[in-house]
Amino acid sequence: MIPVTHFMIISAILFCIGLYAAISKRNAIMVLIGIEFMINAAILNFVAFGAYDKEVNGGQIVALFAIVLAAAGVAVALAIILNVYKYYKTIDPDKIHNLRD
Repeated sequence: MIPVTHFMIISAILFCIGLYAAISKRNAIMVLIGIEFMINAAILNFVAFGAYDKEVNGGQIVALFAIVLAAAGVAVALAIILNVYKYYKTIDPDKIHNLRD
């Protein structure tokens, strides 16, 4: 069995990559991908710690709910990005100044 520390190191690396992508990118889709990396890092931690819970599979259940919520969040975010692109003809968050007209 692989120790939890290996999973935590991989999760921390994945979270840092996602944080960098969410902060540094000027493209709304790349920001969304960075957020998804961070959510996946949290899911990996839930599953890694759930492997040591012999009575209840709490980590796997929480990870399943997190995956479902992440998928729903991506669907809503992509719909918003497509509508913003249709109206402003750009997906650069810095160029979108007014969302109400």
